[in-house]
Amino acid sequence: MTHLVLIRHGQSKWNKENRFTGWVDVDLTADGVKEAKKAGKLLKAEKIKFDVGFTSFQRRAIRTLWLTLEGIEQFHIPVTKDWHLNERHYGELTGLNKEETKKKHGEKQVHIWRRSFDTPPPQIGPDHEYHPANDPKYEGFDPSELPGGESLELTTKRVLPYFQSQIAPFLRVNSNVIISAHGNSLRALMKELFQVSDKDIPGYEFPTGNPLLIELEEGSTDVKSARFLDETRAKELPPIPGANA
Repeated sequence: MTHLVLIRHGQSKWNKENRFTGWVDVDLTADGVKEAKKAGKLLKAEKIKFDVGFTSFQRRAIRTLWLTLEGIEQFHIPVTKDWHLNERHYGELTGLNKEETKKKHGEKQVHIWRRSFDTPPPQIGPDHEYHPANDPKYEGFDPSELPGGESLELTTKRVLPYFQSQIAPFLRVNSNVIISAHGNSLRALMKELFQVSDKDIPGYEFPTGNPLLIELEEGSTDVKSARFLDETRAKELPPIPGANA
């Protein structure tokens, strides 16, 4: 039996302030730390031995993974950090309060930016303070590869090749994998694993700090079963491909 756990980072400071965060490297709140620690307790009860972990370059996801691994006493597993698992970049919306942005641009436009699949927010250039080219973490990477604003479609186009080349091979040899990432990078993975349409995928949510435990068919990335471990905070999941065939 092969297990894949997807966990969105615990509540961040800008989540609490209702701001568009994207690639800004904000930390967890005290409640976010509690969520990550609870994730560890929930996973410990499942008694899964993980072989490898993956996370983004962003501290809220990294700390969530640390705290979860602490809770299951599996600090020793190899962990890979990669920016391809980062959150969606919100371009010019970065840092703005979501309610204030609705008042400025209209609720309909903000909904399109947030919940459409293929409409990116207004872009920012390399001279902008929130462009990753100005963050020391991304020194050494080709600036042309770093985004200045992404739709969910663009986020998916950077997440899925990484998943297929770096993560899926572990799953296909029945290694148990845990991934700590972000709402939109996890949506990209959900889209792939559950074969969700472009139209439907923006409607699915990952609650902060609530592990999604996925059981995979042996030797593949085909989903056999899936459930959020904290049932009191669970969100609707897509149908499992082929379950009604």
